[in-house]
Amino acid sequence: MKIGICSDHAGVEYKSKLISYLLRKGYEVVNFGTDSTERCDYPDFANPLGCSLEKGECDLGIAICGTGNGMAITLNHYKSVHAGLAWNTKVGSYVKTHNNANVLVLPARFISYTMAVNIVRIWLTSEFAGGRHQRRLDKIPR
Repeated sequence: MKIGICSDHAGVEYKSKLISYLLRKGYEVVNFGTDSTERCDYPDFANPLGCSLEKGECDLGIAICGTGNGMAITLNHYKSVHAGLAWNTKVGSYVKTHNNANVLVLPARFISYTMAVNIVRIWLTSEFAGGRHQRRLDKIPR
């Protein structure tokens, strides 16, 4: 499975560590940047991830910024992207089981790295529940 990952300056440290974590778990990882703590604009990194998902070049994505909101807003403009923001493992589970999100968004300024890893683990191992949740997703214009 190929996972695209991106961050802005606020999430670069977590992104770097998560890339190592994902590689150890056997995932193929595509890094869409940034690789610097210099202030930058989240759409510059979210857009390439969104394009990659649209083209089917990556199976899933992880995006990290200060609050997670900028990445989620940007990524959800892509027709094939369902980006969900999670700040604990319960929400991380629901992002997949209820919302079938193919992109997990993390708020680096509001969670620990340990929490980030736990959320990623839960999200990657959870399955979409379908049923009433699919009915709800079908009501979202795309």
